[in-house]
Formats: sequence, structure tokens, C-alpha cells
Amino acid sequence: MTKEQLIKLLSGKIKMIRAEMGYTQEQMAEVLGISKKTLVQIEKGRTKASWTTLVALVALHPDSLTIQSILGEEPMEIIEMAAHSILERPKGRTLGGKLWWAEIVREGDYILQQNMISMHYRILDIDHTRWYSTFDEEEALARLSDLSKSVDWDRRMNPDSKKTITL
Repeated sequence: MTKEQLIKLLSGKIKMIRAEMGYTQEQMAEVLGISKKTLVQIEKGRTKASWTTLVALVALHPDSLTIQSILGEEPMEIIEMAAHSILERPKGRTLGGKLWWAEIVREGDYILQQNMISMHYRILDIDHTRWYSTFDEEEALARLSDLSKSVDWDRRMNPDSKKTITL
């Protein structure tokens, strides 16, 4: 998903998110760091929100059901991927994909999942730590293979090792 796609999707939902949060237009504008006039223009569909405004919206309201219905349970992950193309680093434990995620394949200590809403892919380890995220399935499969091989190699070299943190 690109920045432009996110801007289009979320700009049309700002009024709904504002209502869900119980904000007046003045309060929402202040929270987002924009003028009330700009917010009114966005809500009426006369203009689109800026990228910065949408990043603030998602960062400040990640638990919004409206945002989650569009971007899934970890909406900031989608924002980060749009900004950086891919995410490749261990990044905190997840809930393991019990909601929103379909398991695509397991390889060694890693699981490739696809988000059923945003359709992006992520790789988790057995502790549910996210290692990689992308919209490209081929990239995800290649990285899954690389990660799985690095753990297998480490186990052969260090039999007492539980897992390796190799990027």
C-alpha cells in the first residue's frame, strides 16, 4: 500500500474516526495539529489530508476500530511500510496472529503470515516477535528462507543455542 492509497483511504474516514473518539472538530484539529478549517475541508471531501496528518491520526488512535478495520490490528506497521517500503528488524512481540492474520507457511522457527485486511506479509519467530514486513510475497518468502537457514546453521554450530538473532 502506498502513501497515496493510505491518504485516500483514511482521508475519507477522518469524520468517522473523530466521532468514534468523541471529539469535536476543534478537538480533533488540535490533536492533529491542523486548523479547524482544514479539518472541515477534509471531512467534506474537498481536500485530502496530508501524509503528516494521517501519520499523526494513526499514531494517536491505533486502537480506533475504524482505523483497524482499514489497516488491521497494527496500523502503525502499515504506515511504517508505506514510509520505508519494507520493515526488516526484530520489532516487539505480537499476539501471534490470532486475529486478522492467515498463516501462509512455517519454516523452521519462523512463520509467514498475511494480513487479511491490508494483505501485507510479516514473518514472526516462535516467540511471536515480528522480524520482517512487506507487501511483496516473493520478498517475504525469500527472507523467510534466509532467516530459517540462519537459525539452522546456528543450531548446527551451537547445539545449546535456542535461537539466533541474525538480520
